[in-house]
Amino acid sequence: MGVLEKVRTPSAAPIDAALPLDTIIMGDCIAAMRSLPAKSVDMIFADPPYNLQLGGDLSRPDGSHVDAVTDDWDKFDSLSAYDKFTRAWLTEARRVLKDNGTIWVIGSYHNIFKVGSAIQDLDFWILNDIIWRKSNPMPNFKGTRFTNAHETLIWASMGEKARYTFNYRSMKTLNDELQMRSDWEFPVCGGQERLKKGGTKVHPTQKPEALIYRILLACTKPGDVVLDPFFGTGTTGAVAKRLRRRWIGIERELGYCDAAIERIEAALPLDESAVVTMQSPRAAPKVAFGLLVENGYLAPGRVLSDSKRRYRALVRADGSLESVCGAVGSIHKLGATLQNAPACNGWTFWHYDTPDGLKPIDMLRQTYLLATQP
Repeated sequence: MGVLEKVRTPSAAPIDAALPLDTIIMGDCIAAMRSLPAKSVDMIFADPPYNLQLGGDLSRPDGSHVDAVTDDWDKFDSLSAYDKFTRAWLTEARRVLKDNGTIWVIGSYHNIFKVGSAIQDLDFWILNDIIWRKSNPMPNFKGTRFTNAHETLIWASMGEKARYTFNYRSMKTLNDELQMRSDWEFPVCGGQERLKKGGTKVHPTQKPEALIYRILLACTKPGDVVLDPFFGTGTTGAVAKRLRRRWIGIERELGYCDAAIERIEAALPLDESAVVTMQSPRAAPKVAFGLLVENGYLAPGRVLSDSKRRYRALVRADGSLESVCGAVGSIHKLGATLQNAPACNGWTFWHYDTPDGLKPIDMLRQTYLLATQP
């Protein structure tokens, strides 16, 4: 195959002729990115070579072989050669990212500090470093170091003042209504998810789909284009297809490309209604409480209460509330009045009865938005 020969696409035809959407480009990542238009992708997820510098095979105490990274693609002549490679691919990554795009790079202690330095030198703005804590890490068999139980992800925007996508509300919902922290726990890829051929791992550093799922859900929207310049066996493509994002993969190893195509073809996209996620208050369209009353989500005469049932109020036909003491007002004003508070978020203060207990009326607002947004 040629340096930039495109591998057959495992999904729909591109919607943009200038981009090889839903396609694997087989070849060197730097040359391949140079073939893409400037400012054309919304997010990049990169899992570059770690430059592990392993000096021979690894063995367990019982003498069995450890299936580690010994491939040529992870070998560099020197640290300076790795630095040069890192800056070259990051330079092209910056060129193809949209002004409101972001980049995620994952690595270990072998390379992530060099990657972070290059990211800052190229005027990206680091938003977070995320720790992926492995719930089932490989032990240090020689007993000469601490068990290496985590990897680091760098999340960066195009500049200090650049706008970028962050689905904060979705992350909070995903985390049982708690603000998502920067330490994430996932097991190392294994079981049926781990691709094997003849009993051997197809790729030594295959990432768990759950990790990529969280990243795409956090920082992209349906239809966004995600580029993975070190595509491997196609984890990014498979998850992007499920979440109805478009993807471009770059991979130079034919065996990995074949495995990725087979894997992505088998991935089933989620139903469109399931892909719509909770929106942040800033991004969500304004919804008047009266709209819920008009559309039958809460009928006039329905009784609402706070989460501890200290206050009760009747829903009126115009969307106002009337408390048992006779006070009347909007969901926000009446909530503030009853608590003798300067302000109140009525969407989270007022609750309605369900067979599963009290639920905040904000759930009805989100249901209304999901039903009415195109």
